[in-house]
Amino acid sequence: MTETEIELAIKDFRVFLKFTWEHLRLPKPTRMQYKIAEYLQERHKRSQLEALRGIGKTWITGAFVCWRLLRDPNEKVLIVSQSGAHSDNIAIFIRKLIDTMPILVHLSPRPDQRSSVVAFDVNGCDVSVQPSVKALGITSQLQGNRASLLISDDVEGQQNSATEKRRQDLLQQVAEYEAILQTSDNAQILVLGTPQSSESIYNRMRDKGYVTRIYPARYPDNIDNYQGCLAPYLVEDMSKDSGLIGKSTDSRFTDEDLHQRELSYGRSGFKLQFMLDTTLSDAEKYPLKTNDLIVADLTADQAPTDILWSSQDKDTTDLSNLGFTGDRLQFGRSGGDYGNYEGRILVIDPSGRGKDEMGYAVVNHLLGKLYIPTFGGMFGGYGQENLVKLAEIARDYKVDKIVIESNFGDGMFNNLLQPVLNAIYPCAMEEVRNHLQKEVRIIDTLEPLLNQHRLVIDYTALKNDISNGLSESQNIYYSMLFQLTHINRERGSLIHDDRLDAIAIGVQYWNERNILRQDSDVALTRYHRKQVENELKRRADIFKKMNNKRGVGSSRSLSRLKAFSG
Repeated sequence: MTETEIELAIKDFRVFLKFTWEHLRLPKPTRMQYKIAEYLQERHKRSQLEALRGIGKTWITGAFVCWRLLRDPNEKVLIVSQSGAHSDNIAIFIRKLIDTMPILVHLSPRPDQRSSVVAFDVNGCDVSVQPSVKALGITSQLQGNRASLLISDDVEGQQNSATEKRRQDLLQQVAEYEAILQTSDNAQILVLGTPQSSESIYNRMRDKGYVTRIYPARYPDNIDNYQGCLAPYLVEDMSKDSGLIGKSTDSRFTDEDLHQRELSYGRSGFKLQFMLDTTLSDAEKYPLKTNDLIVADLTADQAPTDILWSSQDKDTTDLSNLGFTGDRLQFGRSGGDYGNYEGRILVIDPSGRGKDEMGYAVVNHLLGKLYIPTFGGMFGGYGQENLVKLAEIARDYKVDKIVIESNFGDGMFNNLLQPVLNAIYPCAMEEVRNHLQKEVRIIDTLEPLLNQHRLVIDYTALKNDISNGLSESQNIYYSMLFQLTHINRERGSLIHDDRLDAIAIGVQYWNERNILRQDSDVALTRYHRKQVENELKRRADIFKKMNNKRGVGSSRSLSRLKAFSG
């Protein structure tokens, strides 16, 4: 770097960022990355930055810390994140930049200074109790620390913001930032984050005076949802060209890439994680739709191998709509070929005696899709009759394993079911335990699968579910389809959720075993290729036996095999 370049890098963080990316052998910073850098050096007393996942905001902020230390070695930087490990990694990144970048190497700690990778001084700083850079987790002992630059990076996560009580606790921890910040004019709190729910603490921090800039993945169709916090250059872009709405805002992500991420995260998850939009319309408040299901005739042993979701009116079933206006159930389109399931489980969500049901569902997988040939609920809790019925379902559907939600009864249900199972259908059992809020867990598990149209449910099982839900002797709240379409992220949003929860547990079970990572189209192609190979091998074996009996030459046999194969 020339002296002029060094002077420009010290003066303008965007120039420094460019040189940092070159040092790291990264592509040139994108337009959005430069805009983020421009915002960071505006030096608001309390700044908040929300940017789509994958844009590199943590790396940019690490470079920003180095830039601040380059300009003033007496800066005191405190890095806080949800986990201490994440904040440690940021501090390590900063330290490596200081030790390896020519423009920063003079800041490397002297032998007589603190030099831990997560708490170190820089050369040229005055003697102080507080190190130049220090990393902590949000639940660590924040009291007693002082900082001229406090970096709060992704302190909100799914675990610590799942309930109102946890969000309040997190806000109290974040409030400690004010006591840590030094009183100098240049002191700054910089909050980086991605909202985890519509009740994100980042919304409340705007109300506390944090100047907020939001950088979403796409040009949004409703600017008002961002309450004046959308990055100004994006607003200007759309005012000049309304055709940009729905397009990618950064060159690192193509429209197709964002589409694939939306399928993976689910629509509501993508809206939070990539669009940074915490508003919810009525349609988004209830994100699970029956229209995303595939309806088919399934058997205990087999399912269609090439079934596809259809949106055509002629493929609509005659089943009643228990969802909202416009929702409907669709038959899948299939070539007619059936294949054996590759894995089968019976999921049980136990319930004691009372108004709750004991939910159950057979959840099988084949070629990257999940199939539910039967599901339902039982009253009567742990009664012998229910235990026998469940063992018979396991037998009739030839399941490989029974998966049981263990939160209720602490293993008691397993002990009761085991002897009945041994008498009717000896089968392995496995307990699973869940700690997240149930409504959030069910939606986050099912929504991506439904958005990708990879959940197939038997027509007769759905018909029985609807008939029971609409009958005078049964309550509609017990219907799985009603539960599916009326669940939202609020605690207690459903009166009953047993049948839906059983299905969600089954989906989660296969997802944790990477069954859903395989592309269903690729799996189908591989399946057809294997069928052809098996058929050719079968025919070759036939001709081999014929030739052995007749003593026919190999060349003549080959010609016959080709003719026979068509």
